[in-house]
Amino acid sequence: MMNCRQASRLISTAMDRPLSRAEQLQLSMHLLLCRNCRHFRQQMQQLRLGIRQGRQR
Repeated sequence: MMNCRQASRLISTAMDRPLSRAEQLQLSMHLLLCRNCRHFRQQMQQLRLGIRQGRQR
């Protein structure tokens, strides 16, 4: 079972490269159970979107 530290690393890694199927599966299972990591992923996605929008200006 994946812990929150491992999940947060994979969430960050997913911003740089596609995750393998095994990584995706492990992360998805963890996110089903962990509200804090779901929130962290949402924050990272919003940050990434903000950076992209800032570059377009």
